[in-house]
Amino acid sequence: MTRRKQQAPQPSPWPKRLLAAAGFGVVLILVAAVLFSPTPLRGVPDGTERIAVGQAQHVDGLLYGADEVPAGGAHSAVPGACEFYDAPIAAENAVHSLEHGAVWITYRTDIGGDQIGRLRRFTRGIDKVLVSPVPGQAAPIIATAWANQLELDDANDSRLEQFVNEFEGSPDSPEPGGAC
Repeated sequence: MTRRKQQAPQPSPWPKRLLAAAGFGVVLILVAAVLFSPTPLRGVPDGTERIAVGQAQHVDGLLYGADEVPAGGAHSAVPGACEFYDAPIAAENAVHSLEHGAVWITYRTDIGGDQIGRLRRFTRGIDKVLVSPVPGQAAPIIATAWANQLELDDANDSRLEQFVNEFEGSPDSPEPGGAC
């Protein structure tokens, strides 16, 4: 009598197949997310003015009027925090933030709550943006980066997002690595 060797049961191939299919699915989802995500608007938007600014130096005291939105020059030794402000801030502090590569978005308080809400969103998830009211400024909305400025009538104008994408953290600012 010959004894037959009993064969060990073979493991099922299905766990490996399912794991490979799941891995393929994750890769497919990542590729689709990259291919179908909108490309951020970049480049200097139409209407942006290049502004001549003075030396980036720290000074004491107030330098700018309450309705001025300077694009650089002398400023406070203390930068403004990059956040949303409900009340006006000292331009001298904002200019210090511009020196560090920040974008300062200013608005007239008469633009309406929905537009102010849109501006508020620029301070969420973006490191170097500060938003504050300047009640007497000429345009409803002004976007400012070191030596650059764009006047806008509406917070939904795509050029605002383009300006922020182009100048936030800009290496063209005097101290782009500085904290905001």
